[in-house]
Amino acid sequence: MALSDQLPRGEIGQMRSKWGWFVALGVAVMALGVIAAGNLMIATAASVFFVGSLMIVAGVIEIIHAFGVKTWGSFFLWLLGGILYVVAGYLAFINPLLASAILTLFLAASLVASGLMRIWMGIKGRQVLGSWGWIVAAGVVTLLAGLIIAAGWPVNSLIVLGAFLAIDLIFQGASYIAFGLGLRNA
Repeated sequence: MALSDQLPRGEIGQMRSKWGWFVALGVAVMALGVIAAGNLMIATAASVFFVGSLMIVAGVIEIIHAFGVKTWGSFFLWLLGGILYVVAGYLAFINPLLASAILTLFLAASLVASGLMRIWMGIKGRQVLGSWGWIVAAGVVTLLAGLIIAAGWPVNSLIVLGAFLAIDLIFQGASYIAFGLGLRNA
């Protein structure tokens, strides 16, 4: 299905005039991905600092929210949750190696769980889904990725997060470029 079939004519016209910006954004994001791939340890550190920053911001918001809660029991739970988030974010800045190891282990566990769930859903839905084999195959790939990351842990925690960031930036950049070129041809 073509892009012009999915969007109203007015939106395509407005977006089509900006196709070059999408391509430029894609090139910039893809270049950042290549730079990240060039030094995975720095990209991992950037990922850890980003997650730490988000945890600090979320913790501060929870602390502020705690003062809006009327009951004391809820107040202390929200306050404690916010404080723990701020402390965890702070620790990510103080010890990024430990934070990257914890995040890498969490990523491996998440991939294993997600892969097992996909395999189970594919097998369970094979009577209904015509493409259940693809779901099972995707689950196997996800499961294997999680197991490979877990098998190399904690040594690989210096590069895994950076590799995921680099791969994501490269594919995101490619998708912006494709979208921009698709707009130009729409």
